[in-house]
Amino acid sequence: MYAVVDIETTGSHAGEGAITEICILITDGERLIERWESLVNPEMPIPPFVQRLTGITDRMVSKAPAFRELAETVYEKLNGKIFVAHNVQFDHSFIDTGLQRNGYWLQGKRLCTVRLSQKIFPGQVSYSLGKLCRSLDIPLSERHRAAGDALATLELFHRLLKNDKQGLIAKSLPKSRSETKWPPNVPLADIDRLPYTPGVYYFLNQEGKAVYIGKAKNIRFRVNSHFTGRTLSRQRLRFMEHVHRIQYRECATDLMAQVLESIEIKHQWPKFNAAQKNREEVYGIFQFEDQQGYLRLAINKVRSGEQPIRTFHYLTDGQSLIRKLIQQHKLCPKLCFLQRSSIPCLEKSAGNCLGACESVEAPEGYNARVEEAIRTLRQSPSFILVDRGIKEGERSCILVVEGAFYGMGYLKNNHPMDRKYLEKNIPRMRENSFVRNLILGHASRFPEKVIEIR
Repeated sequence: MYAVVDIETTGSHAGEGAITEICILITDGERLIERWESLVNPEMPIPPFVQRLTGITDRMVSKAPAFRELAETVYEKLNGKIFVAHNVQFDHSFIDTGLQRNGYWLQGKRLCTVRLSQKIFPGQVSYSLGKLCRSLDIPLSERHRAAGDALATLELFHRLLKNDKQGLIAKSLPKSRSETKWPPNVPLADIDRLPYTPGVYYFLNQEGKAVYIGKAKNIRFRVNSHFTGRTLSRQRLRFMEHVHRIQYRECATDLMAQVLESIEIKHQWPKFNAAQKNREEVYGIFQFEDQQGYLRLAINKVRSGEQPIRTFHYLTDGQSLIRKLIQQHKLCPKLCFLQRSSIPCLEKSAGNCLGACESVEAPEGYNARVEEAIRTLRQSPSFILVDRGIKEGERSCILVVEGAFYGMGYLKNNHPMDRKYLEKNIPRMRENSFVRNLILGHASRFPEKVIEIR
């Protein structure tokens, strides 16, 4: 199977830039089997010239998932397939870098439709995608958008396969093949039991102590990825020697898996976990008064000694929260740094902003609403996040009591949702700042899952 891929990015180097859009088309070489695409929040500003080229703006990607949220899906769709792209080194480098940062090692061969076109369709004036499609009469719409370019590349690749009379495509594929290399001490029964569900998995040493703990949207796929690699480095061999058993705990949702993973890592302190044993970046919402007397809300990294109004681990969570305040309290996105000053205020044209950004509204009236918004942020609500359960007839519940994470579990659909009952029936768990900010951020992004309790 082939995976035809196209991405849009903030720049030209994977080490410095980030993906803003991705499209993956699965084909058997003759027909399209599956199409998957998504905008991606790059968690950095998109340069103006790139916005003009692609039409993808900061506003468009502001609520899109970050690559870390898509990494497992991208890995599952690409791993083991032949990766096809127009200038494959560019697309593969960005995706492979993003996957490795999230603990995935992408396996599979690669094909470049630029190089193949030069061999199978020689003599073209240009081998850029746009000019090549024009000369070969291949439809190309939405140029410089992932889906448009990917569909054109798919048609080009199908034509390359049909016109490959000398077997050049097969000759272009590397002969080496990677295999899954399981730790020699792990019983096969442990591997066979792994489910295709979200949850947390544990790699245990000979004494039964966890040496690595991870979370997954699909436990079997994720565990498999740890032992599928191009080479067996000294570090990887050392890791495999330590693993004697594999255990897991299923979760209903990816959020619950993230929460459980963090709690378990900070409780068991596994030898080979690094991410949550190191200091993590924490962002905060701060307030200050500008020279015109308007109170402004801004997101920044929290430094030692600073006291932000609210903290969170993901920049997108803070942006989502401020957007909610803008809507609820008629604040100006320009004065909250969510819109560049050179663009006319979008909320003003919609009738929500009352003109503080243009000094039409006096500071006193605007500041009163900002202070009310700040008061709502400083309140400590009690609520539950509800979602699907593992079994039929139940739902998952994450309980927050007065702003602090209390615990999580599963309840029958008809059980009462009052605080006393929930505190009695949901297991108490250890809280940490990562978990608290993760849950509050999720609640801000998905208010339809929130049930307030008293």
